[in-house]
Amino acid sequence: MVNLIPMTVKGAEQLRQELEKLKNIKRPRIITAIAEARGHGDLKENAEYHSAREEQSFCEGRIKEIEIKLSNAQIIDVTKLSNHNRVVFGSTVTVLNVKTNEKFTYQIVGDDESDFKKNLISINSPMSRGLIGKKINTTTEICTPSGYIEYKILKIAYI
Repeated sequence: MVNLIPMTVKGAEQLRQELEKLKNIKRPRIITAIAEARGHGDLKENAEYHSAREEQSFCEGRIKEIEIKLSNAQIIDVTKLSNHNRVVFGSTVTVLNVKTNEKFTYQIVGDDESDFKKNLISINSPMSRGLIGKKINTTTEICTPSGYIEYKILKIAYI
């Protein structure tokens, strides 16, 4: 049984672009570097050759990793979901920390897309799990490393 990996349309497109760049730009560049390094003679003591081979190994590993992720991806287009005004995968949620009155906006995305600095939080994060299924003006308690924090959902966007 293959476990499908939830992914937004944007996340899948970013992975496809990275894969394209690795296959069509980086891989040929590495092959050329290996060929040039071979031309310098003794391969046992050729640092350029060993460096290029190591880079090739990382590149091929990343290509394989992306291909597996894309083949197991369950691409979810939030704009086409019947959401019934609830927080769902892919939605962008604005919440209010009830205690501090701070507002935060997060988009709920797949594990590979998450980037807290860009306000993209994983579907598997405690914050997402606490928000999924909730409606606007609902208050929910989320378990964080510093304890339980109460959040009120102010806005849900499906973009």
